[in-house]
Amino acid sequence: MIKIKISSVFVNDQLAALEFYTKKLGFIVKKDIPVGEYKWLTVGTEGSEFEMLLEPNAHPASKAYTKAIFEEGIAATTLYVDNIDTEYERLKGLGVEFKSAPIEMGDVKIAVFNDTCGNYIQLCQE
Repeated sequence: MIKIKISSVFVNDQLAALEFYTKKLGFIVKKDIPVGEYKWLTVGTEGSEFEMLLEPNAHPASKAYTKAIFEEGIAATTLYVDNIDTEYERLKGLGVEFKSAPIEMGDVKIAVFNDTCGNYIQLCQE
């Protein structure tokens, strides 16, 4: 059986990303392992096996990819919430910059914000 345990988001500054993803989004550090110039740095939620790797955006291919999708306004990943309106207001109160307020798209409601580390992240409520 194959299962998903970890996913990556490229970040242009691991320490700034760690600050944003823990202090603003409320994730906890799962792993913080020095690996040469960078770290194997993952965050997640309490009680969940799933981890998000804050991957250093150091390779020319990843830099080109993240620059292109950011400039096109495409989210690097999607995070799910129970109540998007409440989460939107909470994050705005913490100074998070949103590209779009919550909008309905079929059976879901989404909002997109800037993670300050080179990515747009989409929030989704089913």
